[in-house]
Amino acid sequence: MFRKKEEATEIVIDLTGPEGNAFVLLGYAKRFAEQLGGAEAGYDPQAICNEMRQSDYENLLSVFDHYFGHFVVMER
Repeated sequence: MFRKKEEATEIVIDLTGPEGNAFVLLGYAKRFAEQLGGAEAGYDPQAICNEMRQSDYENLLSVFDHYFGHFVVMER
């Protein structure tokens, strides 16, 4: 039996593993912001990363979720 390969509709990040590292998440944020059109599209990579660094790890996650939560799922 064959079936059509389904496209992934979301990205899953396991926060308990290496992907949950703050620096890795900052890298994802920069890459995603650039892929979504950058500052011209309302996703300024530098501004988003600066906002993520403003406070603690929970703030970093909250900001990341605000900008990219529509297609990224973070699991604890």
